[in-house]
Amino acid sequence: MFKNVIVGVDGRANGRDAIALARSLRDPDGKLTFAHVHHGELADEREESHKLLEQARQEADVDAQLLSVVSENPGRGLHEQAEEEDADLLVVGTCSRGAFGRVMLGDDTRAALNGAPCAVAVASLGYAEHPAPIGRVGVAYNGSPESIAALVLARELAATGATVSALEAVSLPPAAYGGMVAPGIGETIEAMTQEATARMKELPDIDGRAVYGLAGEELAAFGDEVDILVVGSRGYGPIRRLVLGSTSDYLQRHARCSLLVLPRPA
Repeated sequence: MFKNVIVGVDGRANGRDAIALARSLRDPDGKLTFAHVHHGELADEREESHKLLEQARQEADVDAQLLSVVSENPGRGLHEQAEEEDADLLVVGTCSRGAFGRVMLGDDTRAALNGAPCAVAVASLGYAEHPAPIGRVGVAYNGSPESIAALVLARELAATGATVSALEAVSLPPAAYGGMVAPGIGETIEAMTQEATARMKELPDIDGRAVYGLAGEELAAFGDEVDILVVGSRGYGPIRRLVLGSTSDYLQRHARCSLLVLPRPA
């Protein structure tokens, strides 16, 4: 569970979704901060921001610190506050576009959160309407250091009695196709899937399986089976940062449940 959580609130339903998810992910003794980002161009914006934050705290009926943040971009403002406050989790809501229950970040927010110094959780649309405890944790796993870190966190989230399910999506690199179906490619796919299945069976107390398909699409569909999906971000550079690879980028637009993306392991 997370000890220092910042939540982006905006007075709308997606902000309430983020608050509800943050309460599920925060350690009972952890710190919770509500942050509202505004341009600060008008004299009364700061006052309105404080009122919005106070109302959010009152509606949530939770002990939370309040931060009114001036920034040209909401995502960048939250990113900077997470770094300044040494947060270990930043929670945001999805924008209102797309199918009900899907997660979706606006381009500006996504760009700013890419490179965040901590884990980022995105609450699915409508999460606040059904704020039940997390009972099913999903994890994207393929044996990489990033996926191992995701599995460790998934186990921690499940320590209160939830179940953990893991999925590995096996796919061939685009170059393997060469514009045509090569001889023996079926045997290659079968061998890769069997290897992944064996890897899953080695995970104790985990309901794991392997499928063949595009990772983003298969994991997005996997979200129908779990309450939250934990994924690791791409390992890039020596600094512990969240870097969205192609799979996590796809999931922040198409996942069918709340999403939790971890920064690369230190």
